[in-house]
Amino acid sequence: MAGERAHSPTKTALGTRLWWLILGRAIGALLLLITGAAWKWSAPGYNFFASLSRVAPIVLALFGLSIIYCLAHLVWKSFLAQARIQFFFDVVLVTWLVWATGNVSSPYAALYVVIISVASLFVGPRGAMITSIGSAAAFNACSLLAMNGLGPYVTGAASSTLANTIQTLGLSDVSFLVVGLLAAKLAERQLRSDVQLAATTRTLADLRALHERIVESIRSGVITTDLQGRIYTFNAAAEEITGYKLEDVRDHDVSIIFGNMTRQISDSMNAAASGKVSPRFQADCLTPNGWALRLGFSIAPLFTGPGETSGMVITFQDLTDIRAMEETARRQDRLAAVGRLAASIAHEIRNPLAAMRGSIQMLRAEMDGDSEDAQLMEIILRESDRLNKIVADYLNYARPRPAELNQVDLCALIRETLKLLHNSAEVGDGHRLETDLPEEPAIAKGDAEQLKQVCWNIARNALKAMPDGGEFRVSLQEIEPHRLRLSFSDSGCGMTPEQVDRLFEPFSSTTGGTGLGLSIVYQIIRDHSGTINVRSRQGEGTTITIELPAAV
Repeated sequence: MAGERAHSPTKTALGTRLWWLILGRAIGALLLLITGAAWKWSAPGYNFFASLSRVAPIVLALFGLSIIYCLAHLVWKSFLAQARIQFFFDVVLVTWLVWATGNVSSPYAALYVVIISVASLFVGPRGAMITSIGSAAAFNACSLLAMNGLGPYVTGAASSTLANTIQTLGLSDVSFLVVGLLAAKLAERQLRSDVQLAATTRTLADLRALHERIVESIRSGVITTDLQGRIYTFNAAAEEITGYKLEDVRDHDVSIIFGNMTRQISDSMNAAASGKVSPRFQADCLTPNGWALRLGFSIAPLFTGPGETSGMVITFQDLTDIRAMEETARRQDRLAAVGRLAASIAHEIRNPLAAMRGSIQMLRAEMDGDSEDAQLMEIILRESDRLNKIVADYLNYARPRPAELNQVDLCALIRETLKLLHNSAEVGDGHRLETDLPEEPAIAKGDAEQLKQVCWNIARNALKAMPDGGEFRVSLQEIEPHRLRLSFSDSGCGMTPEQVDRLFEPFSSTTGGTGLGLSIVYQIIRDHSGTINVRSRQGEGTTITIELPAAV
């Protein structure tokens, strides 16, 4: 029995088959009854009601058992035991039908063969053999009872010669046993095939799961497409890098990630055909939330068979940080050069500038305030002040004051800066200053004056980007333990990608200033071991995000 359970179908599959067995048995009995009546209808002396009276108890018993089988199937989950019981009663019902319709000469004796064949599908090889032996025994018992004067067809049985009866019984028994052996052999072979198929299916499933785990574990993004470039698979790293989900990009063209790839695909396929190493490419990708990424990728053909290409495999990595470090290194080189230049000429400019300013002031004091010469001298004094401020910014940039790191409450610092900004002339009637700050203090380790300068410079740039008014919002949140994120957002004119790339370089003003304010901001954030990122689109405003270490 344990062996049969080991080779039997799964419990769920057997339960489903039992439903079909119950339904098929009832339908088969009904069709058999109708066919038999139609076959004998035109026979001389045939009495339908007399014939029905002999089989009616059997039919009622069959449908009664079918109802019991259905109830048992719902409450009793031992499906193999149910199948054995059902086939036992099937043999009993067929024997009853044979005994009531002719005994040895009954045409319904062929139903034993059907029961044996179907039993092999449910109870296995051993169950099929037991069913065949039981069928032979039941048929023999039915015939022997008729030979001994029992049953409705006693006369027919008694008038038959003993030799004919024994011959009929022997042929029937042999046919039952042969069918049982063949059914058992086929069932055993089928079960063996099912076991092999199940093992192969599990192996393939395990192999597929292993491949999927490998692909999902790779920290590089992996995308597979068809020959038309439509995305088929999108691994977890690809979702993490790009911000897209598989359900969002499946069946979409891969150009939504990498842009136009006609040339890259052609070069990669030619390299694969000639056995060369696949070339590497780079492309800019815009995430769903507007972040710009720099991706490095390669393309390889996807094969389903020898020489049969069914699609492409694209592997890619996020080069944004590497590109940022490269840009930072180049920017620092440029800043260092500018700093050295500013430091060398600042003093040379300030000294004559101071002498010029003093002389102009003395001349201005001796003139009538309403004269044209006095107005020209006012312009000279005003522009000399602006030039002196530029030189002072150069000196601050070239030789910044060392940061004095202390515990600073960023919330209080932001509120104080915005309060000063509210009272400045740069805030117009159409400007709205909003904050989204936590109730509790957000303590960072930094220089309060320098961080206040960071907020002031960014806020002034934002206001200049909104000459006709708009909203400027400052938010602060803790993104992870010991890390604070400070965001400045405006609804101004925004910037082009080229302007964003050059935003922190000196002399690259986007608002008409000296172009050193954000360069100083970048330097201060770098000295505080922080990071600064910019997200901007023309006509949609700008968001500057700063991350600083929190005080431990």
